[in-house]
Amino acid sequence: MRSKGNEYENKAYEFLLSKGLKLVERNYYCRSGEIDLIMRDKGTIVFVEVRFRSSAVYGSATESISKRKQRKLINTAHMFLQSRQLYILKCRFDTISFDQTKDGLRVNWITSAFDE
Repeated sequence: MRSKGNEYENKAYEFLLSKGLKLVERNYYCRSGEIDLIMRDKGTIVFVEVRFRSSAVYGSATESISKRKQRKLINTAHMFLQSRQLYILKCRFDTISFDQTKDGLRVNWITSAFDE
Protein backbone atom coordinates (compact mmCIF):
# COMPACT_ATOMS: atom_id res chain seq x y z
CA MET A 1 0.00 0.00 0.00
CA ARG A 2 2.88 2.36 0.72
CA SER A 3 4.10 2.00 -2.87
CA LYS A 4 0.70 3.25 -4.09
CA GLY A 5 1.01 6.18 -1.69
CA ASN A 6 4.50 6.95 -3.00
CA GLU A 7 3.19 6.86 -6.56
CA TYR A 8 0.56 9.51 -5.84
CA GLU A 9 2.90 11.60 -3.70
CA ASN A 10 5.25 11.66 -6.70
CA LYS A 11 2.39 12.71 -8.98
CA ALA A 12 1.44 15.48 -6.52
CA TYR A 13 5.07 16.57 -6.26
CA GLU A 14 5.44 16.82 -10.04
CA PHE A 15 2.12 18.64 -10.29
CA LEU A 16 3.17 21.23 -7.68
CA LEU A 17 6.56 21.72 -9.33
CA SER A 18 4.75 22.46 -12.60
CA LYS A 19 2.79 25.16 -10.74
CA GLY A 20 6.01 26.83 -9.56
CA LEU A 21 6.26 25.53 -5.98
CA LYS A 22 9.63 24.42 -4.62
CA LEU A 23 10.33 21.39 -2.45
CA VAL A 24 11.29 21.96 1.18
CA GLU A 25 10.89 18.39 2.49
CA ARG A 26 9.13 15.11 1.75
CA ASN A 27 7.56 12.79 4.30
CA TYR A 28 8.33 14.81 7.42
CA TYR A 29 7.78 12.61 10.50
CA CYS A 30 7.58 13.51 14.16
CA ARG A 31 5.68 12.24 17.19
CA SER A 32 2.59 14.19 16.10
CA GLY A 33 2.34 12.55 12.70
CA GLU A 34 3.51 12.88 9.11
CA ILE A 35 3.26 15.50 6.38
CA ASP A 36 3.49 14.17 2.83
CA LEU A 37 5.00 17.23 1.15
CA ILE A 38 6.29 20.53 2.45
CA MET A 39 6.68 23.05 -0.33
CA ARG A 40 7.43 26.75 -0.70
CA ASP A 41 5.15 28.99 -2.74
CA LYS A 42 7.07 32.27 -2.92
CA GLY A 43 7.15 33.43 0.75
CA THR A 44 4.67 30.84 2.02
CA ILE A 45 5.37 27.39 3.47
CA VAL A 46 2.77 24.94 2.12
CA PHE A 47 1.96 21.74 4.00
CA VAL A 48 0.42 19.29 1.55
CA GLU A 49 -1.73 16.25 2.30
CA VAL A 50 -1.97 13.82 -0.64
CA ARG A 51 -4.89 11.41 -0.95
CA PHE A 52 -5.96 8.78 -3.49
CA ARG A 53 -9.22 6.91 -3.84
CA SER A 54 -9.80 4.18 -6.39
CA SER A 55 -13.53 4.27 -5.71
CA ALA A 56 -16.04 6.85 -4.46
CA VAL A 57 -18.00 4.24 -2.49
CA TYR A 58 -16.83 5.78 0.80
CA GLY A 59 -16.59 9.34 -0.51
CA SER A 60 -13.97 11.23 -2.46
CA ALA A 61 -10.28 11.39 -1.59
CA THR A 62 -10.72 14.98 -0.39
CA GLU A 63 -13.62 13.97 1.86
CA SER A 64 -11.37 11.40 3.56
CA ILE A 65 -9.42 14.16 5.35
CA SER A 66 -11.26 14.26 8.65
CA LYS A 67 -11.17 17.01 11.28
CA ARG A 68 -9.02 14.68 13.39
CA LYS A 69 -6.52 14.31 10.52
CA GLN A 70 -6.52 18.09 10.04
CA ARG A 71 -5.64 18.59 13.74
CA LYS A 72 -2.80 16.06 13.42
CA LEU A 73 -1.47 17.87 10.35
CA ILE A 74 -1.62 21.23 12.12
CA ASN A 75 0.22 19.85 15.18
CA THR A 76 2.84 18.23 12.95
CA ALA A 77 3.28 21.49 11.02
CA HIS A 78 3.86 23.33 14.32
CA MET A 79 6.56 20.79 15.21
CA PHE A 80 8.21 21.28 11.81
CA LEU A 81 8.18 25.07 12.12
CA GLN A 82 9.61 24.91 15.65
CA SER A 83 12.34 22.45 14.66
CA ARG A 84 13.41 24.71 11.78
CA GLN A 85 12.81 27.98 13.65
CA LEU A 86 10.55 29.24 10.86
CA TYR A 87 8.08 31.13 13.05
CA ILE A 88 7.78 34.23 10.90
CA LEU A 89 6.87 32.64 7.58
CA LYS A 90 3.30 32.51 6.31
CA CYS A 91 1.87 29.00 6.10
CA ARG A 92 -1.06 27.26 4.51
CA PHE A 93 -2.46 23.75 4.24
CA ASP A 94 -3.25 22.39 0.78
CA THR A 95 -4.68 19.08 -0.31
CA ILE A 96 -4.11 17.26 -3.55
CA SER A 97 -6.49 14.42 -4.13
CA PHE A 98 -6.63 11.85 -6.88
CA ASP A 99 -9.93 10.13 -7.60
CA GLN A 100 -10.22 7.29 -10.08
CA THR A 101 -13.32 7.84 -12.21
CA LYS A 102 -14.71 5.96 -15.19
CA ASP A 103 -13.23 8.74 -17.35
CA GLY A 104 -9.74 8.50 -15.82
CA LEU A 105 -7.85 10.09 -12.96
CA ARG A 106 -9.24 13.36 -11.58
CA VAL A 107 -6.81 15.69 -9.76
CA ASN A 108 -8.18 18.19 -7.25
CA TRP A 109 -5.81 20.77 -5.73
CA ILE A 110 -7.32 22.80 -2.91
CA THR A 111 -5.19 25.68 -1.66
CA SER A 112 -5.83 26.81 1.92
CA ALA A 113 -7.96 23.71 2.43
CA PHE A 114 -8.25 24.35 6.17
CA ASP A 115 -6.95 26.83 8.72
CA GLU A 116 -4.91 26.31 11.83
